[in-house]
Amino acid sequence: MSEPSQISLNNALSPMMEEFLYFNDYAMTMLLMIWLSVMATLLAISTTKLYDVSPNDANHLEFMWTLLPIMVLMFIALPSMRTLYLLEDQNPPHLTIKTLGHQWYWSYEYSDYENVSFDSYMTKEQDLTNGAPRLLEVDNRMAVPMKSTVRLLVSAEDVLHSWTLPTLGIKTDAVPGRLNQLIFTTMRPGVFYGQCSEICGTNHSFMPITTESMPMKQFENWITTLLN
Repeated sequence: MSEPSQISLNNALSPMMEEFLYFNDYAMTMLLMIWLSVMATLLAISTTKLYDVSPNDANHLEFMWTLLPIMVLMFIALPSMRTLYLLEDQNPPHLTIKTLGHQWYWSYEYSDYENVSFDSYMTKEQDLTNGAPRLLEVDNRMAVPMKSTVRLLVSAEDVLHSWTLPTLGIKTDAVPGRLNQLIFTTMRPGVFYGQCSEICGTNHSFMPITTESMPMKQFENWITTLLN
């Protein structure tokens, strides 16, 4: 969960989020190098007379200032294409969860099990336990088994919503009459928070998403309690 003074991105929960963080750091390094090069050039021009303003042709210079931007774009484009490829190249899912956006709560259905479905409402402030985050905690969390591939089918019943979990690096719109698919894997246990990222009406700010990643044995016990 983000902290008030945090300047970096959230720690990665999934392998794809780790790829996003690596690419973000790589792209920021490239931008820093470009900025330093431009500032050094401007400083050199403004403090020295090591330049020529004569109207002579400078073919080598024109070639270099055309080649260098192309190289910079290639250095950024190739890693991004690799990340996009990994985003689509996913393993077959072990578990399928259907989530439906409503005004203003989420409902979840574990379609691999019979009669396992529930609604997830935001916990009111007066009902919060000690340490629970305000406007982010819910009464029923979506639970997923750790280190298992999960497929999430997202849709909406009324208006546009958006199912977003920053620590997983996933976000997809919930569109009425349409199914969107997310595939993810959690790598460690814990409780992770997100919110609806599409303005969906008056109580848009009160539509949190809470996901709990747990070991497989604990997940099986959790499913068993729901079935009973």
